[in-house]
Amino acid sequence: MAHVLVAYATCHGSTEGIAARIGHRLQAGGLEVDVRAVGEVDALDGYDAVVLGSAVHDMKWLPEARDFAQRHAIGLRQRATWLFTVSSVGDQESFLAPSVARVMRAMRKPPPEVAALRSAVRPRDHRNFAGAIARSDWSAAGDAFLRIMGGRYGDHRSWTAIDEWATSIAAQLTTDPSLPHPG
Repeated sequence: MAHVLVAYATCHGSTEGIAARIGHRLQAGGLEVDVRAVGEVDALDGYDAVVLGSAVHDMKWLPEARDFAQRHAIGLRQRATWLFTVSSVGDQESFLAPSVARVMRAMRKPPPEVAALRSAVRPRDHRNFAGAIARSDWSAAGDAFLRIMGGRYGDHRSWTAIDEWATSIAAQLTTDPSLPHPG
């Protein structure tokens, strides 16, 4: 049985909730799973695979996620690795108006550190998910931006998309004979 680390960096809890849901789905798929904040992970020893995610603030992964990825780049490359990013616009969902979200998806480039991490680690996949947002999470300027963009507060996570992705990861890990073994 593969042992999987689901590591995350969160600011307001949305990414943590996604990581927990991914962990639950991986366990349901027959895998041994640890879901931990990146600051709680010292080493990747003992893990066959890693799912790593971060919230995005100011077009960047959170500093603790960036630091984790840099510190463990070699270990991530040696394991089956998946990445996910949580922001205002997911691959399927968004807390902005649908027309704005379509334009943003078309123009989206991964944050520079994610592009560098993808190059260094060569993950099996990278997904973008929309998060949850409360009025208290944003400044007055952020609130004005949200209103101008036709956005709304609330939980915009697509549990269906998250479940489908996690289920596909579990399937890959339980059927892929090339899965690296922990060093």
